[in-house]
Amino acid sequence: MVIRLLVAFLAMTPLMAWGDIVLGSWNIKHLGWKNDKAFGQVAHVANHFDLLAIQELMETSALARLEREVEALSGEAWSSMASRDLGRSSYTEHYAFLWRESEVAYHDGAVVFLDHGDIFSREPYAARFQDVENGDLFTVATVHVVYGDSVSDRLPEIEALADYWQWLAEVAAGTPRLLMGDFNLAPDHDSWALLRALGARPAITVGQSTLATTAGEYANLYDNIWYDAAILNPSDRGILLFPELLSLEHNEARDRVSDHAPVYIGLNGTDLVPQHARGERPIQGYFVHDCIDLNASDVSNLDELPHIGPARVKDIVEGRPWQSPGNLTRINGLSEARVQAIQASGWLCE
Repeated sequence: MVIRLLVAFLAMTPLMAWGDIVLGSWNIKHLGWKNDKAFGQVAHVANHFDLLAIQELMETSALARLEREVEALSGEAWSSMASRDLGRSSYTEHYAFLWRESEVAYHDGAVVFLDHGDIFSREPYAARFQDVENGDLFTVATVHVVYGDSVSDRLPEIEALADYWQWLAEVAAGTPRLLMGDFNLAPDHDSWALLRALGARPAITVGQSTLATTAGEYANLYDNIWYDAAILNPSDRGILLFPELLSLEHNEARDRVSDHAPVYIGLNGTDLVPQHARGERPIQGYFVHDCIDLNASDVSNLDELPHIGPARVKDIVEGRPWQSPGNLTRINGLSEARVQAIQASGWLCE
């Protein structure tokens, strides 16, 4: 759904109690560029959250497609909204929020920060949401800090986040604040001292959130959720290591999904329960096997197979009928090792 940006937040009332919701933040690498993105797999990851802050949205049409994909996967209604494009040069990005309507509702106050100091390359974006279960309000902000040529290029924006945090406090009138994003800086760096002095704390303090090129290895804790420690007490927190859920090697996960893993917090006793994809989908609360048939499945399902993109999907359809998955080696670029990986994924019908 499209929501007009407002120039200021309305007065907010204090939050008294939280419903059981999971909030996440994810830099979905260049979402919307023509980069062979596996939307079904992105939707599987997004479906773990009740509200997801998204960085690196390149085209808003991709957000609409992701919303449709996660609705089809979950069987529930979702909503989304995006900021205007932000950036200092021809390279620009949007921020976005995606949420499950049964748990979270947009309330008001969607706004890009008016950066009077002209510090941010991409000014933070925030909105006020409502917990559907109990009606309480909370503010979520998201930012993608500039990477630059070195750590020193990132520090002005990191330090300016303290001013932004105070601004959120003024417009939020005591309601909880959550600042989510890709900060391109570990949470133990000295430059976070200003934000910490204002009572903000990082949800994630151990682990790594960026995918290394070597399978199974991660690097850098750049993604995080900073929250009001005096108001919120997360019941769960962590990094959702999605390649393991999708049975993807890191190089393919980086190309088809993202080079960042999402971070999250659970509130009011809620824990995130990772769900392996492996050809399963929820129907009326239960998970049933939904395998991919080389001779019958449609294009969108075939596209979810490892090492299969739009061009190879076309080759599969044109090559029907297939007597055996092993015959996929007839397709250009599908080596015997890649075909074995497809068979080992567990997605193909027996």
